[in-house]
Amino acid sequence: MDRITDVAVAVWNALNFPLFQLGGTQVTLWTLTYVILLFTLLIVVSGQLKRWVARSLGRVSDVDKSIHQSIATIVRYVVIAVGVIIIVQSAGIDLSALTLLAGAAGVGIGFGLQNIINNFVSGLIILFERPIKIGDRVDVGTVHGDVVNISARSTTIITNDNIAIIVPNSEFISSKVTNWSYQDRKVRFDIPVGVSYSSDLDVVTRLLIEVANHHDGVLATPKPTVLFEEFGDSSLNFTLQVWTRQYATVPRVLRSELNYAIARSFKQNNIEIPFPQRDLHVRSGGLEVRGAAT
Repeated sequence: MDRITDVAVAVWNALNFPLFQLGGTQVTLWTLTYVILLFTLLIVVSGQLKRWVARSLGRVSDVDKSIHQSIATIVRYVVIAVGVIIIVQSAGIDLSALTLLAGAAGVGIGFGLQNIINNFVSGLIILFERPIKIGDRVDVGTVHGDVVNISARSTTIITNDNIAIIVPNSEFISSKVTNWSYQDRKVRFDIPVGVSYSSDLDVVTRLLIEVANHHDGVLATPKPTVLFEEFGDSSLNFTLQVWTRQYATVPRVLRSELNYAIARSFKQNNIEIPFPQRDLHVRSGGLEVRGAAT
């Protein structure tokens, strides 16, 4: 029994052996062990709390799961921050000596994490205000594609070439963003067409409407329309306006298919699509060029 007591006393003395001085506090091996054990427990408990908050929000709200995760992450960070302060104070560690060092470190870390914090705050704005959401078709800068993921720091966009581009969230707050499907994936596209001056305007209008109505990707409502835009230098210029949902993410494909169909229809009905022309007038002593290419 005395031997066990001697071992316990030796262990206790070893745990209370002072390692270094921190302010007015002697930091011992027991102090470090106490802090490490409680901090580990804090991390585990905060992780469980995060999952519980995310599940609870999912049961009471139907918004995107990414918003639930972001709120749960914020809750976890707050719990960890408060828990660390409580653990350090309960261990009897005097942090007054670290105030100046912590202030200097905070300034340095603030500058270093400026972009990260900016993107994080922008991500929260996106998740709560929802100017974009998963599944939207967006243009931001030179990036065009579908939003597949919104995280706290960045947003993932998949282009038509199946390339994933990671865009910092701050780009969606500070830059001009085009959301093609903010309320509805229904989008209108304009198809410019030029015909010769000898063409029958009514026939041209009828053929354009027929081409649009026969395309499976063009919506019947709103109806396709044709606008007579202008008298060009060598052509009468029209615009075929069509609405689509199916081709909202691939507008070039729709334009190409409609252009093919328009060219075939015009050829079958003897509607000429003009090309730029120049008139040359030869005079003695020089060459004069009249007319401009279109």
